[in-house]
Amino acid sequence: MFDEILQMVKEHLGNNPQVSANLPEGQEDALHNEVATHITNGLTTGVVSQGGVGGLLDSLKNAATSGSPIAGAIEGGLVSSLASKFGLSPMITGAIAGALPGLLQRFAEKANDPNDNSVTPESISKAVPGVTTGSVLDIPAGLTNMLHQN
Repeated sequence: MFDEILQMVKEHLGNNPQVSANLPEGQEDALHNEVATHITNGLTTGVVSQGGVGGLLDSLKNAATSGSPIAGAIEGGLVSSLASKFGLSPMITGAIAGALPGLLQRFAEKANDPNDNSVTPESISKAVPGVTTGSVLDIPAGLTNMLHQN
């Protein structure tokens, strides 16, 4: 899943002239990796908090227009990380943060596209330990066990 996200980050940020023109020379790959890592971690957390892969994808469908809580959660840590690690100005970190909802929406579209096998609900569930597609709630097995014990 990380490789697909990294590729989407490179394409999306590369097509944004406000971002691509202001990336630190020679640090583009490191910056793309940092963004992809934050997105991957945020999506992994989002699978659990949104009730599974299906809930995550549903919440991301309109991320570009609806102020997704997952995008907000990723944005906070990402902006801080980009400023401290790369010395990026608020203008650039803001442009990158502004690109997040579109990236997340594109991720959801790819995962729901039957003609695109680069990202699938199954590949997402494999990337998050304990999550399966096809279960009623798609929640981690450990959480299911805790719920059944109470």
